[in-house]
Amino acid sequence: MEITLSVLDKTGEARARKSGGEAVSLFFRQAYAPGDRIVVETDSPGRFVTLCIDNALAPAIVYMKEKSFSFPVPFGDAMTVYAPTAFSGDKHRISAHATGADALAGIRNLALNPTDHGGSTTAFPHAFASVETRGEAAFAARNAIDGEIASDDHGFWPYTSWGINCDPDATMTVDFGRKVIAHSVVLYTRADFPHDAWWTSATLRFSDGHTMDVPLEKTGIGQRVTFPEREVEWVRLEKLIKADDPSPFPALTQIEVWGRET
Repeated sequence: MEITLSVLDKTGEARARKSGGEAVSLFFRQAYAPGDRIVVETDSPGRFVTLCIDNALAPAIVYMKEKSFSFPVPFGDAMTVYAPTAFSGDKHRISAHATGADALAGIRNLALNPTDHGGSTTAFPHAFASVETRGEAAFAARNAIDGEIASDDHGFWPYTSWGINCDPDATMTVDFGRKVIAHSVVLYTRADFPHDAWWTSATLRFSDGHTMDVPLEKTGIGQRVTFPEREVEWVRLEKLIKADDPSPFPALTQIEVWGRET
C-alpha cells in the first residue's frame, strides 16, 4: 500500500507532504493556520489504515472507503473537544500505517475513531445525529466515538459528549462504511449530576432491521448489552426515554460497538 500524508493550506497548496509504502510519518515543523487541512491518501479505496492525526490523539483503525480523507485542523470552538496540546505549537507528528491482518482479525471497538468530524464522508467509523446541542463542537455526535469516557462534567475536553438539544426524538448513528460483525454495545451516559438528567431506556436499531430495547441506569459507568452476532453496516441509538428529573439535559458520553470484521 502507498500512503501519502499532507498538510494543505486554505487554498489547497501543500505546506508539507510525505509518502511511503505501508507506513509513513510526517513531522510538520510549523504552526497550523486557520483553513489548514490534514489529508490522508491511499493508492486505492477500501483500505484499512491505523491513523494518528496528532501526537495528542490516540491512534485508531480507520476504513478508507475512498482514497482520500480530509481533516480540518480545529480552531476556536472546534478545539474544545481536543486536549490543549493537540494541534498547538510548531511541532506536529502525523502517522499512518497499513493495518495488519492480525489487528483486523481480533475483537475490538468498531466504533472508535478520534479523527472523525462532522463533514467526514470518506473514512469510517463515522457518527452523525439528527440534532446536536446548539451546534457546538462540545456536543457533536463525533464526540461519542472519540474514546473519551470521562462523564462527570461537560462542555470541554475530556468531558466530550453528544448533546440532544432537549429533543426527545433525537437519534445518533454510527456508520461503519462496510459490513461488520457486532456482538455487544456499551453506552456511557453523561453523569454531571445534578446538572444532567439520564435516560431510563433507549433502543438500538441495526441496519439489518433488528431493534433492541436497552434499560439504562443513573450512572456514568459503561452499560453493556450483548446479543448474538449481527452483520450490520450501522447502529442507531433512538427512542431515548428521559428519567423523571428536573434537569432537561441527558447526554451520551460514549458508545462502543464491539465485534470484528466480516
